[in-house]
Amino acid sequence: MSIVALAGGGHCAGGEQRSLSEGPVAWAGVPLRSSVTVSRAPGRVPFVRFARADRNGVAVVFSVLGARLDAACRPTWLHVELPVRPNMTTGWVSAGDLELARVRTRILVDLSSRRLRLYRNGRLLIESTVAVGAPATPTPTGRYYVNQRLVPANPNGAYGPAALGISAFSPVLTSWAEGGPIGIHGTNEPWSIGRSASHGCVRLPNDADRRLFAQTPIGTPVIITR
Repeated sequence: MSIVALAGGGHCAGGEQRSLSEGPVAWAGVPLRSSVTVSRAPGRVPFVRFARADRNGVAVVFSVLGARLDAACRPTWLHVELPVRPNMTTGWVSAGDLELARVRTRILVDLSSRRLRLYRNGRLLIESTVAVGAPATPTPTGRYYVNQRLVPANPNGAYGPAALGISAFSPVLTSWAEGGPIGIHGTNEPWSIGRSASHGCVRLPNDADRRLFAQTPIGTPVIITR
């Protein structure tokens, strides 16, 4: 794998680190092995291990934030964001343990204006008013990524016709199933759109939810601001 394809080329110094999280193109990584260990720093003792799929059988994916290179511009370690608490936890994975894919989409959620925007290659593709977390159950701010794509059995239920799971967790609902994960999904309460009314998830009108789901691949960065 050449860093020319990852970070724009150029000359490299051994041990150099480059960001891969800037600009319209992001990177997602999926495990190539039955399990992958993650360290706090390159070469250190691992602090967490991931199988290729989680306990629900959903494939594990990481958002790749950067790379450590050798003198030939080859990545030796990848800096990744993890789908765990606390939010925005990161670590380092051996470059040979992940298969990488380009991601050309990005979701921005503005909690103050209650607006969601999906960009592809830097161009606005979808924009929608949304419902966000109520004051007692706020939507967490930060940089996250789409790590699940789910189609509910009941398209008329609480999650609407489709749901995007993201790597964020509720800051208050720690005892909920799966640790209180945050998602972006449709709703059976259309009157809540435009309000601070959810348990932390971002709700869209169902027609916008369908369009967003169709255009959003796994690994899409999700930036939530206030």
